[in-house]
Amino acid sequence: MREGKLKVTLLAHSQLSEDFRNMLSDEAINTIVEKNVTDGQVLALTAIRNCYSHLEPTEIANAEAARYFGRAATDGKGGSEADRLFRHITGSGHTSTLEHISFTFSIEDFSRAGMAQLTRHRVGYSFSIKSQRYVRFGSNDKAQGAKFAVPFSVLKKGEEAIKTFEKGMQQAQAMYDALRELGVTAEDARAVLPNAATTSIVMTVNLTSLLTFYRKRRKGNGAQAEIAELAEQLRSAVERVEPWTASYFDAAK
Repeated sequence: MREGKLKVTLLAHSQLSEDFRNMLSDEAINTIVEKNVTDGQVLALTAIRNCYSHLEPTEIANAEAARYFGRAATDGKGGSEADRLFRHITGSGHTSTLEHISFTFSIEDFSRAGMAQLTRHRVGYSFSIKSQRYVRFGSNDKAQGAKFAVPFSVLKKGEEAIKTFEKGMQQAQAMYDALRELGVTAEDARAVLPNAATTSIVMTVNLTSLLTFYRKRRKGNGAQAEIAELAEQLRSAVERVEPWTASYFDAAK
């Protein structure tokens, strides 16, 4: 048995284009640099203010970067005026403005059981999933057999539970190998692989949908341990590139 351990990597995220950067004035650029404003924040400001301003989207950052990113929040809740604006807009339910900020993740060694839960979240998501039909998981194939995610409750129960689980996974692998040796196709031999068999997923999701996912699947909210761990790793990956989102994840609790 090969044990898989959940790993989340941020592959890509929304960034300003070179053409748009070249449109920015020195004043806007200086404010963005001085205040450590992220591309996601500029996108959010552009989308939000486009709904309420006479300015064109390409003009908003130039005209309003100093006003929103350069001044302290007037609502007394900390951060900049942009943070106040973001709080006001999302608090009023206008969360479509955050859908323009997207993230693409690699999710590795996630169980098929977890995948079934994850892919129930559809609006704002795109999934590309490693196929058990086309990828062969025989012990002598390139994959060197299937990997399996050990459920958290099995680990908590200790050595006897772990050994029992491992025995079941070894038997499943042996049955898969035997069927393949008998000439059964990979797409049909996979029927004996259990929910614990892991898969890899490339997932793209916008910020609004991700916050909804986190609210439902975070730790401490009754979600199964594996998908709750996924929720926390996704949050961590996003906050590393868009630190301002931390308060929104906190609010989702």
